[in-house]
Amino acid sequence: MCGMPSAESTQASVHEPGPVRPTQEDEVAAAGSELIGGPVGRRALLGTSWWTPVRIIALVAIGMFALGLVQKAPCYNGAWFFGASSQYTKACYSDIPHLYQGRGFADGLVPYFDRLPGDMDFLEYPVLTGLFMEVASWLTPGSGSIQDQEQWYWVVNAGMLMVCAAVIAVCVTRTHARRPWDALLVALAPALALTATINWDLLAVALTAAAMLMWSRGRSLAFGVLLGLATAAKLYPVLLLGPLLVLCWRAGTWREYGRALGGAVGAWLVVNLPVMLFAFEGWSKFYRFSQERGVDFGSFWLILAQNSRRPLSTDTVNTVAALLILLCCGGIAALALSARRRPRFAQLAFLVVAAFVVTNKVYSPQYVLWLVPLAALARPKWRDFLVWQACEVAYFLGIWMYLAYTMSGDAHKGLPTDGYHWAIGVHLLGTLYLCAVVVRDILVPERDVVRRAGDDDPSGGVLDGAEDVFVLGTAARPPRHAVHCDERAAGWGRRDPFAADDSSL
Repeated sequence: MCGMPSAESTQASVHEPGPVRPTQEDEVAAAGSELIGGPVGRRALLGTSWWTPVRIIALVAIGMFALGLVQKAPCYNGAWFFGASSQYTKACYSDIPHLYQGRGFADGLVPYFDRLPGDMDFLEYPVLTGLFMEVASWLTPGSGSIQDQEQWYWVVNAGMLMVCAAVIAVCVTRTHARRPWDALLVALAPALALTATINWDLLAVALTAAAMLMWSRGRSLAFGVLLGLATAAKLYPVLLLGPLLVLCWRAGTWREYGRALGGAVGAWLVVNLPVMLFAFEGWSKFYRFSQERGVDFGSFWLILAQNSRRPLSTDTVNTVAALLILLCCGGIAALALSARRRPRFAQLAFLVVAAFVVTNKVYSPQYVLWLVPLAALARPKWRDFLVWQACEVAYFLGIWMYLAYTMSGDAHKGLPTDGYHWAIGVHLLGTLYLCAVVVRDILVPERDVVRRAGDDDPSGGVLDGAEDVFVLGTAARPPRHAVHCDERAAGWGRRDPFAADDSSL
């Protein structure tokens, strides 16, 4: 008798262990490679040069990050400090220089312990991000004008965030051992260059990418520790524990999940407990602010509010948004347990974070960074990735043009409200499009480019090639005419990568 499909379909021993060459399986990658000499040949000697994939991709990521710094240059030279709307018209806004003085770092105030003057009484960021901001302030020269100090603070933060960007690129390169070049999707992502230094999100993204790498290597405790640290920097990484629970339930790998959960809780407590005990009011500011914050930029809630005579209250939006994300998580769990092959961890991780992004009451432009590494692992297809990135770049320009419009008074220079609503719609459609192709890959695993190349779940760690012990629906009732396991396993990865039916939808 055959085992469950997810375990038997793609045993690693059936396939050659060689790396996957994207220029031979992805038409967009093949066309793009013409800029550097064309697709790699069949007789090319790979792995014989100092220029390994991880080094190349890390350098490309740093180069793209540097281009993002150049894009911020007009603001660095004055737009952050002079003119109400010029930092928006030039699309180079960043929170970092403004919060140097606005959150007390210029005055030496200790985050969470010292009360701030003004409307924001305490720092509204999680503890590990607050520590990151504080360390940057220690490295910032305290001499010169406040403008000089804010410029230096941004430069110091940019250097630290560049390290985070390199870590992300390296981790994604190593997560799928046979597909290192998929990480070029991350390194070359336009949204990464444009949004990397708007805020401090790259810290949490780097820790999450490192956690994904550890799980792919079977190190569940290290995964949990890194994910706990990521959650101490930003809230969204905790969402990954949900899909992992369902996958471990389906595979019966409870011990590994327990170690991951214990490591995450322990690491989060180590970071948060000291501040929680001695500065509870400051520590809780992030959670209170998240709850009390009204409908804001980038969400479909804003479209509803700005087109309604009686907008929903913040409490109502919080409740409905929570119900929506729970409904989405329930649907993802049902998909994971009933699909005829167990979904890959990266696929479900992307879906759950994307569901949070789409249903949340605010979408800051840098939130796209949360999804970039997960998208590269979940759907490493250049066409789909670039379609999504184009939508995000459109939204990036749209929000700054809208803010320029609102800040320019009667001149109304920029994008009016209706135009901004279209920009939000483009962002939502782009994210939902990528979700749709990932769901399609789960339902029809033959369309998944990772599995079609002969892998099962290269980011799954102990889940990779594991047999199912609990499934629902059609997954529990394999068709009677199913072919023998060895025959079906050998068939994976043999399709023509440029077959005509490889459309996105």
